[in-house]
Parts: sequence; C-alpha cells; structure tokens
Amino acid sequence: MNLDRIITKHPDFPKPGILFRDINPVFRNAGALKYVAGAFSKTFPRSKFDSVAGIESRGFIVATALAMKTSKGVVMIRKAGKLPGNTIKKSYDIEYGSATMEIQNGAVKRGNNILIADDLIATGGTAVAAAQLVEELGGKVAGFAFVIELAGLKGADRLREMGYKVESLVVYD
Repeated sequence: MNLDRIITKHPDFPKPGILFRDINPVFRNAGALKYVAGAFSKTFPRSKFDSVAGIESRGFIVATALAMKTSKGVVMIRKAGKLPGNTIKKSYDIEYGSATMEIQNGAVKRGNNILIADDLIATGGTAVAAAQLVEELGGKVAGFAFVIELAGLKGADRLREMGYKVESLVVYD
C-alpha cells in the first residue's frame, strides 16, 4: 500500500514555508490503518516486546492498532498534567522552548521491552524523552515505530545513533 498517496499535503500550514503532512486520512482509512499495524508487526515481532507505548496524541492510534494486531497492551506517554496518580516527568527542547511528557509509575515493569509508537518523527526530542521515561521505570526500548519520518530533521538518525531500532513507513526528505 502506498501511504504517501493517502497522506495529504498542506502547504504553508501552520505557518508560511511549512509543508504539513496530514496523517488523519490514513487513520480514517481502515485498510491503511490495518496496513500500518501489519507492517510494524512484521518489523517488530510480538515476541520482541511486551507492550506498545503511544506518544500523545496521534501515537495513541498507531500504538493501539499495533497492540491489537499483536495482542499487547498500550502504555500512554502524555503531556504533563494529563495523567492521574503518581507519574514521572521528562522535559525536553522543542522548536520554540521546551515541553514536558509524563508516564504513570508502574505503567512499565522492570525488564519489560517496550515498543514506542508515534505518527511522525521530526527532530526526535519527544521520542528521546519517551525512551528516557520508559528506561527510568526500568523498561527497555524495543524500538520505535513511526508512520512518517521527516529525514531532513535528523530525529530518526539521532535515535539510531543512540542504538535504537527505528522503523518508518514513509520517509520524506
């Protein structure tokens, strides 16, 4: 399946000079979503991970589709202040400042292999913070599953250089 044909392009969104690649049409297309889950389940066999962690918010959709395909559970990595109970937080740099992600204590058991999923990898700051959260809870990152990679921003390269396995289904320069 050619996901690039389904992903829509919006020039000058959210600001002039940006070409926004919209994954929402992939999520609305049952066949495309099934394809995404199947492709990632081939790259990351179910025996290689215990749970799928989704990064807020579109990563939840990717993680859930993959988790259902592989009969695994989903762990949510959210923006700070969105999860109840005890959490751990990780701040990281973004384009115009910083952001903070969190995960619930106990969401990852020591020694569990966690596959981290998101819709898109750009500079990698969010993905690195997600990996740090999983590892701080004693988990091991089994890899990263991204539908879209913006290769020119080098985030996936950054993760690979850190020793992580990264799979991207559509790569744009």
